[in-house]
Amino acid sequence: MSHNNVEIIKKEFQDYVKRMSHYNESLGLMAWDLRTGAPKKGASQRAEVIGTLSSQVFKMSISTQMEHYLKVLSDENVQDQLDKVTIASVKECKRNFDKQKNIPEKEFQDYVVLTSNAESIWPEAKENADFESFRPYLEKIVEFNRKYVEWVGYEGNKYDALLDDYEPGLTVETLDRVFGELRNHLVPLVQAVTEAADKPKTDFLFKKFPASNQEALSKKILEQMQYDFEAGRLDTTVHPFAIGLNPGDVRVTTKYDEDDFRTAVFGTIHEGGHALYEQNIGENLVGTPLCSGTSMGIHESQSLFWENFVGRNRAFWEKNYDLLKDYADGQFDEVDLDTFYRGINVAGPSLIRIEADEMTYALHIIVRYELEKALINRELEVKDLPEAWNDKMEEYLGVRPNDDGEGVLQDVHWSGGAFGYFPSYALGYVYAAQLMNALQSELNDNFEDLLRKGELTPIKEWMTTHVHQYGKSKLPLDILKETTGEAIDPSYLIHYLKDKYRDVYKLKV
Repeated sequence: MSHNNVEIIKKEFQDYVKRMSHYNESLGLMAWDLRTGAPKKGASQRAEVIGTLSSQVFKMSISTQMEHYLKVLSDENVQDQLDKVTIASVKECKRNFDKQKNIPEKEFQDYVVLTSNAESIWPEAKENADFESFRPYLEKIVEFNRKYVEWVGYEGNKYDALLDDYEPGLTVETLDRVFGELRNHLVPLVQAVTEAADKPKTDFLFKKFPASNQEALSKKILEQMQYDFEAGRLDTTVHPFAIGLNPGDVRVTTKYDEDDFRTAVFGTIHEGGHALYEQNIGENLVGTPLCSGTSMGIHESQSLFWENFVGRNRAFWEKNYDLLKDYADGQFDEVDLDTFYRGINVAGPSLIRIEADEMTYALHIIVRYELEKALINRELEVKDLPEAWNDKMEEYLGVRPNDDGEGVLQDVHWSGGAFGYFPSYALGYVYAAQLMNALQSELNDNFEDLLRKGELTPIKEWMTTHVHQYGKSKLPLDILKETTGEAIDPSYLIHYLKDKYRDVYKLKV
């Protein structure tokens, strides 16, 4: 094929995927609105609109036109005429094309409407601890995902097909090994902390901290993290999230609990970590299918890195404790820094994932992973899910939910159809520990000195250099290997948690 013809097709392909990105940006904006205060009576109509637009993007992704572009631009004879971004965009589109081409269009559109409606009724079901009202939606969602794995195909476990949507290249075989190692070390650590004699004092945490003050403090911390408010905003929602519409519009949401400031402060830092990733994707990727995080695991590595390795670090509060006091209306005036540090790092069994401490967090995820895997492999049915959930929580964390609101209904993900997503949270923690080790080596162990000074720019820039800028142009495991020199290794996280909580709880072992 002549050079001119290749250039014409390349330009057509670029315009085509840019148009898809515009639809996706519109969908993202509607999703943000739906979860941050859209009128309840408009939810059903909004779900239909989302379904229509999603269907259009889906059609474009598997159209004969897309197939033609991919056939021409994937040809080895034209690769030397393409730039790196176009080559990576073609690979990403081909990966999606190959996965989605067998999905019936009508079933896909119906599924989008179903999940949009399910997301809108989930909050009420959660509030009322009413699993039965949500169960019909979840049964249909699970059934679609069971069919989905057959449509897209798999080689090992059926659940591999869903993992690949969020963490390309990851398999159940690897995940079982990594999670098994985490579980085997964390369950005894949780027990040791639970039985510890010298527990942190926490009563000072649960005092009135006005939401308006928490919001002002949250904004100050986001600014310190180098979050760009000219390219984003902070809003409230039931279930906090960050959403990147494009690098110039990346929004953070949080939840304020006036009786426990930690929910908002650490939640905002967490979502701010996600937002920094999206704000710092290379400008050359805007309008391409590469303009988002490479995987949910790598994305979660950024949020957990900021929340835990930065936000829960003693050195961070050496800098920011006085700032906290400025907004806390006397709450911490009689509390010394060491007591405060131990208090915010209190750990132990809990029921709610988003409020879990960093020591037990991965166990919450392992519970969800094992249940999802059983559902997709037809080893568990939706009607039996609440009891199975409660049993695993008791086995791994030693607690049992009193109702389904604090149990199986607590997370929004299944209402949106996000099966295969949950493992990324614990994987992100594993990745974060590995990235932290590499960062410390490059900074010659000056990481905590930067925190004490409030100089977070070098840390953000390191992450941008090694992770953020690439968007989806590199695979997650490639980013991990190139940055750390290693494959997935949970030992760094295990050592970090053991060392930290031996210190916080004054454990002898």
